[in-house]
Amino acid sequence: MALDLSTLPLAFQFTSPGPILVKLGPITIRWYGLLIATAVLIGVSLSQYLAKRRNVNPDLLSDLSIWLVIGAIPAARLYYVLFQWSEYAQSPERIIAIWQGGIAIHGAIIGGTIAALIFARLKQVSFWQMADLVAPSLILGQAIGRWGNFFNSEAFGAPTNLPWRLYIPLERRPPELASFEYFHPTFLYESLWDLMVFALLLTLFFRGVAGKSRLRVGTLFMVYLATYSLGRFWIEGLRTDSLMLGPLRIAQVVSLTGIALGLAGLAWLYIRKRPLPDVVSPLKGDGEMGG
Repeated sequence: MALDLSTLPLAFQFTSPGPILVKLGPITIRWYGLLIATAVLIGVSLSQYLAKRRNVNPDLLSDLSIWLVIGAIPAARLYYVLFQWSEYAQSPERIIAIWQGGIAIHGAIIGGTIAALIFARLKQVSFWQMADLVAPSLILGQAIGRWGNFFNSEAFGAPTNLPWRLYIPLERRPPELASFEYFHPTFLYESLWDLMVFALLLTLFFRGVAGKSRLRVGTLFMVYLATYSLGRFWIEGLRTDSLMLGPLRIAQVVSLTGIALGLAGLAWLYIRKRPLPDVVSPLKGDGEMGG
């Protein structure tokens, strides 16, 4: 007898309580903003801790975090608005309403990378060494930030009747899917995937600093790039609100590029056995992690 999953207890059914955490007079605290702030604070603390373990000045990571926020958040919003310009052109005042949602992680990665390159050049430090220390924090921040999509009832997948289905209010559903109430919680899928990538990166990091593996500088960021992109590619295929360029899902195109770049970087490091091009040489002259 086949099991009808839709009849199971709805212990995992998700229903957003709404985007606002608390409202005190003119002051409104939204879940989205709280989650971003939490991700940044945890990320900075974690990066500083990892820097100490690799004998890198943790103050560098504190300074870098300011550059990353300044570069990543506006770029994430700009990226999203550009691919949704037909919508924002009608209401340009909404462009700055980032608290309503509508940021793209790929835009954040691009903006953050540019900011980090400028920082590395000005401070004369290794870009890849900084990238390795930030990568675990970045993917953990993505895992946390994805829950902002839950509270905003956005970034959900196709209709489903699975026990862990996500309820979407009528006003948040695409017009062609208005008759459906429950959808794939793709925010949850990506958050869980990100946590697995985070665990992988930390495992590689601590094996490297303990001398159990010869981990070359740049490895963690390349692993992050390839593994995150792999998960994002298949999860994006479930989404109903993908940013599009003609018939192509932009996130899938970018994810394929990320997979290719990550694998190419790892091949360069471990097959060609050469260091990645950098602003300056890492602290370890042989291009391996210091502990």
